[in-house]
Amino acid sequence: MRSRTRIASVVALAGALFFGTAFQAHAVPVHLSAGHVDILDVDYAAGALTLQVLDETGSTAVERVPADVVFDVPLAAKRTNVPTTPAWSFLGTNGTAWVLPQSQVQGLLFAGWSTEGVPAGALVGDKVDFNLTSVSGPGGFSVYTTSFGAPTVLFDSGDDLPDTRSVARNTHAHANWGFDAPGTYTVIFTVTGVLASTGAPVTSGPQQFTFVVANA
Repeated sequence: MRSRTRIASVVALAGALFFGTAFQAHAVPVHLSAGHVDILDVDYAAGALTLQVLDETGSTAVERVPADVVFDVPLAAKRTNVPTTPAWSFLGTNGTAWVLPQSQVQGLLFAGWSTEGVPAGALVGDKVDFNLTSVSGPGGFSVYTTSFGAPTVLFDSGDDLPDTRSVARNTHAHANWGFDAPGTYTVIFTVTGVLASTGAPVTSGPQQFTFVVANA
């Protein structure tokens, strides 16, 4: 099992104890630009479903609050050879897009997701639903896989959100993360499930993810 360090704010805790109320601390944004990261890292414990970022770009794995992270998509991610066939119509403009690839490439984020923190039997069907509910930015956003040159679209901001994808527990996977234009994207994901013990729904609540796509 991968070792994780959870970020906590001593200042936030002290403030909560002093004022008698809890609040969420907002850290200075951490920029991630290369290496392994599970953008959607799902855990379940004691009735709570959480969605965080598992940052493994350094020597130690760290769980981070999504809103405290900026995912950098550098110029090296720019592609000018996106096929113009109907199967690829979800991605890019005039054959150009920025893509974080599903295979590891030096200098780029190797981005994926994990449900390895969801124990067996906790949720109905031993699965969760990933829900893409909102995308704000200068162009389209998509997540897709490729096999033998053919794409399978998992999420696409251009097809009437929300988009929902069921993911089995104990999954660790990678995909391509595509952007149609340079600029800043704000993406909202929510993870949901159903408690096996009671049949009650459980949710991570909406979590905000920020991507900055460079053109220089």
